[in-house]
Amino acid sequence: MDEWAYEEVTPVLLQHRLQILNQRGLDRLPLPGQGQTLDRWRALAKVANHDLGLVKLYEGHTDALAILSELDGFVPLPDSLWGVWAAEPPDARLLVRYGADSMVTLHGRKSWCSGASLVSHALVTAWMDDHPMLVAVEMNQPGVEVTQDGWRAVGMQATGSVDVLFDGAAGVLVGAPGRYLHRPGFWHGGGGIAACWYGSATALADTLRAHCKRHREPHALAHLGHVDAALLGAATALRQAAAWIDREPTADARYPICQLRAVVEQCSEIVIRHAGRAFGAAPLCRDAYCARHMADLPVYLRQSHAERDLAVLGDLNLLEGAPWQL
Repeated sequence: MDEWAYEEVTPVLLQHRLQILNQRGLDRLPLPGQGQTLDRWRALAKVANHDLGLVKLYEGHTDALAILSELDGFVPLPDSLWGVWAAEPPDARLLVRYGADSMVTLHGRKSWCSGASLVSHALVTAWMDDHPMLVAVEMNQPGVEVTQDGWRAVGMQATGSVDVLFDGAAGVLVGAPGRYLHRPGFWHGGGGIAACWYGSATALADTLRAHCKRHREPHALAHLGHVDAALLGAATALRQAAAWIDREPTADARYPICQLRAVVEQCSEIVIRHAGRAFGAAPLCRDAYCARHMADLPVYLRQSHAERDLAVLGDLNLLEGAPWQL
């Protein structure tokens, strides 16, 4: 993947790269909670280190495979590319109706559909009355319209996380109602997102380290020290969380994953701040690899809900937290 780092990224190029990873079997990651969770997260971090747009699609595809396995869904076709679209904004509520045989039909708008024009299939959250459902849908069929609405971002631009309109598109229910959210793997997947953040942060740290080797001056070295300490903490948190998941694969992982995401988010923000202050404008304007990570990572980090997530973490600490002793 090293040769990919400095190429201009377009949606078609992301699709081609995801297909290459798929064809090489690199999408068949160890499933979380089966003893190799850290290896799974390392793979996500490695792809993220090269390009966050690519890992956004890669993480969605590999998460879909894990979800289908966990919920006893069907085995996807070998060359299929999957997305997972689970955002639930109040103005875009997708509805499910029973159709012919074992099929259902989808009706409404789904927002934040990453790679909507690039994937062949998707797992989408939808509603039947007040019951949350998960539906597998093929994108190339009547009743599916990929719009150009809802995505004006500069960061993560090539992912094309647009709105999709469904008008009677056929789909298949995956798992029982509500099962998607109430399963161990839901929070395991949230840890995978943190691994992606970490991988991008290491890309910026690599650029900073190379800068410091060329310009060994005190201020840049101090910034590198900040980054080194932050990444050590995040890496330790990722290892500990992965080990916890492998020890307790069926336990509720919400608290440890909320802790993990907070640690890696804070680390990423430290890296963005100190890397930019250390090497100045030149890499942001002349180094496509660095500039892309600087633009993409702040957008990807907003999969965290900032203080709302921290408030949840504080509440979980009161309920489940142990004293902070060594």
